[in-house]
Amino acid sequence: MADSDVQLQPRRKGLTRRQKQRLSRGTQYVVFVAALLAVGFSADWDRLKNQFAQGDIAREMFPDVITTALKNTVLYTLSGFAVGIVLGLVVALMRLSPVRPYRWVAGVYIEIFRGLPALLIFVFIGVAVPLAFPGTQIPGGTYGKVALALGLVAGAYMAETFRAGIQAVPKGQMEAARSLGFSPARAMVSIILPQAFRIILPPLTNELVLLFKDSSLVLFLGVTLEERELTKYGRDLASTTANSTPILVAGLCYLLVTIPLGFVVRRMEAKAQEAVK
Repeated sequence: MADSDVQLQPRRKGLTRRQKQRLSRGTQYVVFVAALLAVGFSADWDRLKNQFAQGDIAREMFPDVITTALKNTVLYTLSGFAVGIVLGLVVALMRLSPVRPYRWVAGVYIEIFRGLPALLIFVFIGVAVPLAFPGTQIPGGTYGKVALALGLVAGAYMAETFRAGIQAVPKGQMEAARSLGFSPARAMVSIILPQAFRIILPPLTNELVLLFKDSSLVLFLGVTLEERELTKYGRDLASTTANSTPILVAGLCYLLVTIPLGFVVRRMEAKAQEAVK
């Protein structure tokens, strides 16, 4: 009798894996929405608007915020990126060189300039170099100093990126080029580096985004009104107007460049993954 009662009782079923996933996802959405509502209702939006969103102050920033600040930021970034590519490629080849002193010098450079904050590099270029070499002027004035400082920082990271890209090219490519009569240098330039560039293009573009933001450190070099970049321009106007709206406008100008670049990086990474598949 007891056995038949047990058989007649319905068997309890737990939640399936899909149901648990839906429950977990729904809980996360609820927590997320609750957090947004809590922040939205607790923030003092009127004070934020008065401090960061004054339309008359924002309108007065145009067109100088574009024609001067954003233009200088782009010029600083591109010049530093160009120096970084050249320096990074040279250091990467030194790192892969069979000559041991070259590898030592490249390793020391990479470790030092990857370990130091970019701010210290700018201070070094702006203060230490003139003291160490009196009367010496870096070509290009402020633009040359920024290009050198950003290039030294970017070159250390790009060197490792280049090295990884070169090593990612199959060794058979070099062997095939050598069998066709190419010298090692010609094979590297004509065969290996073009393939390596295609591999490392996404991380190089990502490095460009990082340099665009690091260009804000130019303010530590002491720039003129016509040489100001976005951060310096926004800070000066914020001090003049006693309002933070210029800081917000400068930040939006950064996003106008970094968001499209980020989209390009993601597209290139997706295409690279499709090519591998």
